[in-house]
Amino acid sequence: MRLLVAKAPLRRMLRWTQVLLLAGGVALLAYCAFVLVDARIFQQGEQRQLERMLTLQPEANGEAPQSASPTSSNGPPPAAAGGLIGRLEIPRLGLSAIVMEGTSTTTLRRAVGHIAGTALPGQPGNVGISGHRDTFFRPLRNIRRNDVITLTTLLGEYRYRVMSTRIVRPNNVAVLDATGDDILTLVTCYPFYFVGPAPSRFIVRAERENRL
Repeated sequence: MRLLVAKAPLRRMLRWTQVLLLAGGVALLAYCAFVLVDARIFQQGEQRQLERMLTLQPEANGEAPQSASPTSSNGPPPAAAGGLIGRLEIPRLGLSAIVMEGTSTTTLRRAVGHIAGTALPGQPGNVGISGHRDTFFRPLRNIRRNDVITLTTLLGEYRYRVMSTRIVRPNNVAVLDATGDDILTLVTCYPFYFVGPAPSRFIVRAERENRL
């Protein structure tokens, strides 16, 4: 006795499975495109705002823009409108990213974020900045000792020189502890090419350069 298998329902099931997989792939690509375009538009808009504010501030004060002095006592540098802190650049790596206040999911999707509770640029202490390893902080995989990092804010430009890098566990918050020196700490996930939630954190420690 031979068993007859209905092939039509099986074909329909396979066809719908193919359609669903294709639709899922298209949706993922569309989301990735949205994230990239949204981040680019946000960066461009905040760059224009920062440049506009940097241009208007010297005019309002009747002074020419100057580099910030580590001994300046202008008070705590305020975040600009909308939480804009400034711009972080590492020339050798071609890295340039807007720095916003906070490390929420939306903020880190569009920019790098100043870690709450750490010093602001221009204040004594440890300035903590976090970014995603697969977007803005991807170039950090090639960072080297003595690389120069600049932070441009409304109070001036602050220059830091890389002293060390290290890999720590995610719960090691001691890397953000305040010190007696002016320190910049960059934080991102590690390994850089890990698939899924990364198990470690890559830490860049830089010291602020003295200015006469």
